[in-house]
Amino acid sequence: MNTDRPAAQVRLDDLFMAFEFVSSSAPYDTAAYVDRETGKMILVSPELEPDAEIPDDIDTSERYVAVPSKREFDLGRDLVFSFMRKELPAHFDEVAGIFQRKGAYARFKNFLDRRNALERWYDYEEQATEEALRQWCEENGLSIGDDRPRG
Repeated sequence: MNTDRPAAQVRLDDLFMAFEFVSSSAPYDTAAYVDRETGKMILVSPELEPDAEIPDDIDTSERYVAVPSKREFDLGRDLVFSFMRKELPAHFDEVAGIFQRKGAYARFKNFLDRRNALERWYDYEEQATEEALRQWCEENGLSIGDDRPRG
């Protein structure tokens, strides 16, 4: 990749959308790429009709960088525990127990809803995601061109 050229700008809303797209399905079912030259998003899925032709070299060229998923950012259980330590420390052990079985996220959200803390969780999760995406952009020679807050 040529580092002499200015960083392509990506819109934060577009990056969030691509991130949620790849995070919402099983690994390798979907993919999203950012064109480092234009900042455009390219979404790839067997269920989607592509907006434009998908480049043949999308997996091999340095021009395109794959948008990571939640799994790659470690924004799962560790983030839940970080939130609990900060926001509801008295209930940390209870939530840790929730994550010992399948279906933990649904039970966790029910737990938060009963304590009127669900919106705080969503805000915390969104902030952590935005920070991770901004860092990812920096590491991949991209800049955020639209700094308007989401929501």
